[in-house]
Order: sequence, then C-alpha cells, then structure tokens
Amino acid sequence: MLSSRTKHRVFATGFRAIQALGADRWLTPASRGLGVILTFHHVSPDPPPAFAPNRLLSITPDFLDLTLRELDARGFEVIGLDAVPERLAEPDYGPPFAVLTFDDGYRDNVAHARPVLARHGVPWTLFVTSAFADQTGRLWWLELERAIARLDRVRIEIGARTVDLPTRSPGEKAIAFDALYRDLRGGTEPELLARIAGLCRQAGFAPGRIASELCLSWSELRELAGDPAVTIGAHTVSHPMLAKHPEAFAAREIAEGRARIEAALDRSVRHLSYPVGDPGSAGPREFELARSLGFASGVTTRPGHLFAGHAGHLHALPRVSVNGCHQSRAALAGLLSGVPFLAWNRGRRLNVA
Repeated sequence: MLSSRTKHRVFATGFRAIQALGADRWLTPASRGLGVILTFHHVSPDPPPAFAPNRLLSITPDFLDLTLRELDARGFEVIGLDAVPERLAEPDYGPPFAVLTFDDGYRDNVAHARPVLARHGVPWTLFVTSAFADQTGRLWWLELERAIARLDRVRIEIGARTVDLPTRSPGEKAIAFDALYRDLRGGTEPELLARIAGLCRQAGFAPGRIASELCLSWSELRELAGDPAVTIGAHTVSHPMLAKHPEAFAAREIAEGRARIEAALDRSVRHLSYPVGDPGSAGPREFELARSLGFASGVTTRPGHLFAGHAGHLHALPRVSVNGCHQSRAALAGLLSGVPFLAWNRGRRLNVA
C-alpha cells in the first residue's frame, strides 16, 4: 500500500500532466458532465505543522477564493443543493453547475470561509454532526493525530496483535499515523474508538474534547442558520461509518441527526452527507435508508462529476474533494475538468453499487 506522502506526490504529478497535455480542456466534453459537488472541511490561514496527516482536510481562505474564481472562469454556475435534482433532470439547461458543501460543522467555516463566500455572493451547504454541535462528539481522526503528535512512542493492541512504533520525529509520527489509521479503519468502529481513546489518555487529554474547540455550537449554528445563503444539512448524530453497523443503528443515526438539527434550528433539513462517505462507509443500504427517510439527496465522498443518470440516484451523489495537499491552479483544473475520475471510475459515469 502506498504511503499518504507517496499518494500525494502521484496526485500532484497527475495534475501537472493533465494541465501540460491540455487534457483538462479537450476531454472536458466527456468528463465534466452537468456539474460537480465540491467537498470542503477546514478553511484556515494557519500553516500546517511538520506533522499534519489531516492537512488534506484544510485549505486556506486564499485557495477558497481561487477555487471560486476558477469556477467562474470555467463557466460554472454556483447553485444551492436544493436546485440539484431539477438541474439533473434538465441536462440541456445550460452552463455546468457547482455546489459547495462543507462537512462536520467547523467553526473556521464561519470565521474564514463565510467571508470569502459572501464576497462572491454564492450559496453553500454546511453538513452538521449533532454530537459535534453538542461539543461532545469524537473527531477520532484528529484525536489520533493529536495523540501521536504528543507521544514519543505508540503501543496499542489491535485485534490479536500489538502495534509498537517510535514517534519521536515528524517522519516517524507520519509512518505511525498511516499504520494505525489503516489498521484501525479496517476493524470495527467500537475498537477504533476505544483504542484511540486509550492513546488520548496516554497523551494527557480526554477523548471527546476536540469538538468544543473546533466545532460550531448550537447557538452559533442558530445564528448561521439565519443566513439565506446557507443550507444546513444532516451528517448523522455521531459521525459513524454507517455501513459497519446494523441497519437499525444506521437508520437511527440518520433520522435522529436530522431531528436534532430541525428541533434546534427550527428549520427543515432536506439533505444528508454520509460520514466518511466511501464505499466501506456508505452503500446501497444507506442510500435506500436516506431515500426512505425522505431526504431529497444524499452525498458521498465517491469521487466524480454529476451526469444525467444521477437523476435516478439522488441519494448516492458523488463529490469532489478540494484537497489541502494540492492547493494549486493545476489541481483545480484537473478536478473541475472531471478527467481524473474517468480513470478512477474506469470510464463509468455512475458509481453507485
């Protein structure tokens, strides 16, 4: 398996090759489709430290501004998520569209993204995890990063084996993070949460405290919900990888996550983002749950642009992640062209199984 650093070097080389060959222009008619839903997480001007394995989830306000200017230059119309079903049903509508979505409910989205978005006058969607708004949820991927950052060695039991790795330097910490992330993601979610909680305690902080530092509270969300440019969507109660759990648990997470938001903000919630959102976290069962529970759409993290065929799969919509490790015009050109996803999806326009 390639390390995260190697993967990012491969991606960067691919983006440069697409731009150099002009593939982002001449393949666009086949690859761009009707539009694209973009995924963001953190927006912050702060430079990442030497050890920052989750830096792919954070972009700068300047790069968000560049993204919006590039969308405009390439003829995309930025629309709200509510308008997507109609646009997919009318493939001859006109210009390609883009939708801006932000997952989890981070406070920096209001502090640093909202001013940029307001300056451009564009709508956007914030997907809220209700336990994060409670300030108690487990952002376990950030807990793992923080624990490794503080420790000089990590030693934990995963299944029947012991993982024991040095974490003195940024390089050693990156290797340990990649190994633990891979192994823990491959197991059950209860074990993942328990093992990372143990590392948190070893590192001197309580699991579950990061949400209060980083995520919008209910009072902050109520203020934001008054902005007509913002659509609030649901992102479950506790951010589980739904496909790893029994159906009743998944249905409860989806339904209660929406109910909590609607009660707290006094507004309807029509759209769902599946936590993690890859095929191992959300699949046909979850898509059917979202449909049966009355959501207008469900968005994944399966990479791809939107085509007319997605009108029949509104609860399995792909998105394109704007990656903090590739904050360049070349990367944007590749992502907005849709060219990389022709190869990723082996030429398929729909990836819903």
